[in-house]
Amino acid sequence: QNSMVLSAAIFITLIGLIIYLHFVKIDQESLLVIGSLGIQVTSSYASGKESTTFIEMGQVKDVVINEAIHMQKVIYYLCILLQDPEDPQGVSEVVPLFQSSKPRLDCLIEVYKSCQEILEQRKTLHNQV
Repeated sequence: QNSMVLSAAIFITLIGLIIYLHFVKIDQESLLVIGSLGIQVTSSYASGKESTTFIEMGQVKDVVINEAIHMQKVIYYLCILLQDPEDPQGVSEVVPLFQSSKPRLDCLIEVYKSCQEILEQRKTLHNQV
């Protein structure tokens, strides 16, 4: 009787661990920005599964560094602001990036500068056409 309870507890723990590794534990996050196409955000889970989101460049209004207060700490994160189709000056959605890895501010600034360079090149090319 006790061995069945112990076996069931071990089995449930293993199933929980597999679910955690497959759906929750993000091992790596990456961002690929292509000025003529869009932005691809990829999350790689500990189990090897990958989740990819693509945002068309026409939807991107801007990329910003946002700050939030969490547990008496200020945390910084990179966000993509999506343009509101009905209001060109408005923002329809804020897409936070690197939520699991939580890079330091100096790393976020480097990524931010690279994104801004690509967005500026796109605006320059778009205005020339």
